[in-house]
This record gives sequence, C-alpha cells and structure tokens, in this order.
Amino acid sequence: MIDLYYWPTPNGWKISIMLEETGLPYKLIPVNIGRGEQFKPEFLAISPNNRMPAIVDHDPPGGGAPISVFESGAILLYLAEKTGQLMPSDLRGRYEVAQWLMWQMGGLGPMSGQAGHFGQYAPEKIPYAIERYTNEVRRLYGVMDKRLADRPYLAGEYSIADIASFPWAILFDRFGLSADELPNFKRWIDAVRARAAVERGLAAGSELRNQSQPVDDEAKRWLFGKKPQA
Repeated sequence: MIDLYYWPTPNGWKISIMLEETGLPYKLIPVNIGRGEQFKPEFLAISPNNRMPAIVDHDPPGGGAPISVFESGAILLYLAEKTGQLMPSDLRGRYEVAQWLMWQMGGLGPMSGQAGHFGQYAPEKIPYAIERYTNEVRRLYGVMDKRLADRPYLAGEYSIADIASFPWAILFDRFGLSADELPNFKRWIDAVRARAAVERGLAAGSELRNQSQPVDDEAKRWLFGKKPQA
C-alpha cells in the first residue's frame, strides 16, 4: 500500500494519475495547502521542502522498512522503477523520457506558476515580470507543439513525461493561448485526457473539492502563491 499525501493541484494530479495508470493500491491522505497543513511537523518529516505531493511506500522493492519520497518528478521515477511501467528499459528510451520529465520540472511547471503569480496575485503589477514569464510559458507550449509534430507522445510512447506535463498543460488558456494555435499539442491533450486512468486520477479526492472551493480555485491558490488561510 502507498500513502499519497495529496491535494488536487497539478502536481498532486501527476501522482494520482500515475498510481491509477500502474494499478498500485494507494490511500489518499489530504494535505490542505490552503490551511497550511504542509507545514505540520509530521508532513515535514516526509517532505522537508513543505510541498505536496509525497508518498510513503509500505511495500518497497526488496522489502524492508517503508520508503518515503517527495518531489513529484522523483515520485514518478520511483513508481516507474517499482512497477516497470511507463519508463523504457533501454538507455536511449530511458533518457528520452528523463529529459522531458526534467523539462517539465524545470520549465513548464515553475514558469506557469511565476506567470500566474505576477499576472493575477502579485500585490503590485509589474509589466516586465508579467511579460517575461507569460512569454516564456507560451514559448514552452510552442516547444511541446513542435515536439509532437511527428510523434504521438513527448518521448514517442506514452510515459511519465506525459503524465508530468499533462496536468500543467491543461492550464494553457490561462495564458492567452488557444488550442487552435497548437494543433499537435491539442491532439496530444485530447489523447491523454481520453485515458480512463487519467480521468480517474483527475477525479481523485473529489470529496476534498466538495469540502470548500472548486478544485480550480484550490489549484490557483497553490500555483499562484496566495497565502494560506489561518
């Protein structure tokens, strides 16, 4: 059994989708980031950077004590290795996936967060910052569209690279982009969204969404730096 410390945001969805894709049994443990639960000592013991998601695997490969993993990219790699799924076993294929996973971790996610923060939530509107980050996010979507021109998924076959990017990619319209401008990207979005495991992963924790605000509002709160509620 895997404990998934989770809130319904793009980074949380990465892991719920991965767990649904692999069929691993898991238990959702809510971490309400709007109330600052990511700063609780018991969570910091698992995720010292006070960010969800994090996991605890009670049945790690090779046995032994439970293993905890934080950072969504590291969790995806761990689960791929544990199951032998969604990550090629050959050297070339493995690094084809790894570089696009790192591309999302270092680019699409952080830049989207910065663009959203300066564009929507910063107390002072700074045109230079808004333009800089929004233009970078648009550039990254263009990189994806070009990459997908001659292959169905980012690394050829469906993989953790797609799982990492998809929950962030569905935010594209918040940055003034139309899917019609990105036909290859749109095809990819539709193909990933059509997967039953992706639908289940996005639906994980629906009761959390019903507790307070709609999931999109919770995602914005986390993505764009709104201060936690007391």
